[in-house]
Amino acid sequence: MGEPEMEYVDSSNIEAIRHDEDARELWVRFISSGTYVYSDVPPGTYDDIMRADSKGSYLNRELKPNYPSRPA
Repeated sequence: MGEPEMEYVDSSNIEAIRHDEDARELWVRFISSGTYVYSDVPPGTYDDIMRADSKGSYLNRELKPNYPSRPA
């Protein structure tokens, strides 16, 4: 399975994001380091990152320490 269709975002570090509610996965495509999948991410967390003024800061503060990730 390839990378799912993602929503482009305004960020200096992140190119695009997608949330799969059924799988509870948040896909994040970074501008310089590829795509990573964060597991067990609830829909509210996806909503929060999409509303965040700085998506990269939100990801570093809320996602990286709290959700396991793997390269896509």
